[in-house]
Amino acid sequence: MTTPVELINLALKQSGVIGVGQTASAEDMQDCFKLMQMMLAQWQTKRYMMYHLVNLSIPCTGALSYSIGPAGDIAMASRPNEIISAFIRLPAVGSTNKIDYSLNIIRAREDYDRILAKTMGSMPSFLFYDSGFPLGMLYAWPVPSSVYELHVTVLDQFQTFATVADTFVLPAQYEEAIMYNLAGRLRPMYGMQPDPSITALAKASLNCLQSANIQLPRMQVQPFLTSRGRYNIYTDQGN
Repeated sequence: MTTPVELINLALKQSGVIGVGQTASAEDMQDCFKLMQMMLAQWQTKRYMMYHLVNLSIPCTGALSYSIGPAGDIAMASRPNEIISAFIRLPAVGSTNKIDYSLNIIRAREDYDRILAKTMGSMPSFLFYDSGFPLGMLYAWPVPSSVYELHVTVLDQFQTFATVADTFVLPAQYEEAIMYNLAGRLRPMYGMQPDPSITALAKASLNCLQSANIQLPRMQVQPFLTSRGRYNIYTDQGN
């Protein structure tokens, strides 16, 4: 199984920092390990770099907000950068089935601040995510009672590594992308000019990940835009 130390040694050789048959010093290995972790943390914020989305849920209690992140109401290793999508789940009356209603995501704090009655309770239609640190906060509006269950979809989180000897648990195509992109970052650190061939291979490996991971949701169109009829541009009326 592949480990960080193997990819780091390959990146050092690809970048020309060490030669064939040489091994990195302990200091260089730790510096490169930290650089790799920083690179993966940046990748974590990009949708096309993540191979999986996860759906997380919490029973509503009538609270105005719910925390998400380490030891939060919704527990994750680290708080997500954004909410990809969300829905509210409601048990169907007289049935064991459950019905899901999509929530509109409020992307900016300024838009949430425009809501006048923030504590009003009812079936929610919107969700605002305050991406604080170390905990993010989820605000569903109108505020849902204990009848509902809140679901949010977020980017899965990359594996974290405690040591350079940990085993990689990532799809195989990530190994080349990590190696070449790390090699490109190593050359400036050692006072070397960028290598066009490494840059090209690093870009190609990222394109491979993007094509494998990309998911394009169907475009949603408001019903009134698809209704039959004609629109008169002079009278601003339809028929």
